[in-house]
Amino acid sequence: MQEIIERYIASWNETDPEVRHGLVGDLFAADASYTDPLADVRGRDAIDGLIGAVQQQFAGLVFSLGGPVDANHGQARFTWNLGPAGGEPVVVGFDVAVLNAEGQIASVHGFLDKVPAAA
Repeated sequence: MQEIIERYIASWNETDPEVRHGLVGDLFAADASYTDPLADVRGRDAIDGLIGAVQQQFAGLVFSLGGPVDANHGQARFTWNLGPAGGEPVVVGFDVAVLNAEGQIASVHGFLDKVPAAA
């Protein structure tokens, strides 16, 4: 599960649209869902589009795992950071990913623990 979540984080950092699309296609089930306080999307194309939009909003920042992945029975919970490489995170979140029987991500349920103050 650690490796799958590391690939998941890598997909959020991949800025080449074609490469990212391939990563999303490999990682997520065709009907996968992603839900957090700011987004609720279903399907690989929508998830790929969401990742691209987040990259535009937070250009130059990178995602990283905030600690070890805790997993059981096809589900994983993990903290992630978004910030400058090696710097203080601007955003901190907590996700739960659920895999399907084929080992692909079927759903991600995200929570935001730290967000930037409105400008």
